[in-house]
Amino acid sequence: MASPTLRIDVLTLFPAILDGFLGQTIVRRAIDKGLVAIERWDLRDWAEGKHKQVDDRPFGGGPGMVLMAPPVVAAAEAVRAVAEPDGELIALSPQGPRLTQDAVAELATRRRLILLCGRYEGFDERILETLSPRLLSVGDYVLSGGEVAAMVVIDAVVRLVPGVLGDDQSAVDESFGPDGGLEYPQYTRPREFRGRAVPDVLLGGDHAAIARWRREHRRPSPPPNPTP
Repeated sequence: MASPTLRIDVLTLFPAILDGFLGQTIVRRAIDKGLVAIERWDLRDWAEGKHKQVDDRPFGGGPGMVLMAPPVVAAAEAVRAVAEPDGELIALSPQGPRLTQDAVAELATRRRLILLCGRYEGFDERILETLSPRLLSVGDYVLSGGEVAAMVVIDAVVRLVPGVLGDDQSAVDESFGPDGGLEYPQYTRPREFRGRAVPDVLLGGDHAAIARWRREHRRPSPPPNPTP
């Protein structure tokens, strides 16, 4: 079998969180087709001591725990070395720029991505200084850990890998596609529901007219949420 188009490695304290996600939907089909390979790695495997400690209290005081540099750096360096190419290391962090469809399209051209999931109060700064990862945020809100963010990145990127979607045109027609804005209104059976009918143009079989209607009815991208 040919090598997958894209390999994604996920470094996390909780690999099992991804079980359901990777076992279903488009991602599962991409894996089954051999187009994408996704490997999970437990950061605790690189921790030392009887208790495999990966976090500790922050110097200077404060709430919560911080991921320690030695096990995280060792894990990232080891995982990078297990396959070629060594890939782009991405740390899921609110410190990074927000993920956009343009960024997703760029990531989908890579052969390998390594996603580093944070937890607790975040990374010891020396992890970032030593590894120099690309920082990436999925939004301006707080999550319990980077695993959910990693799933967002995986789902968005995998669907752009050629051959993953049943119809590659689907990736072009979707929201935030090359034409900009959100997707046009969609309809399916029944033709009428509670007095609301499907637009006639979608029923006539004139593909040029349908394409024109869809372009004209693309919704504009929503504005950012106003600051309270």
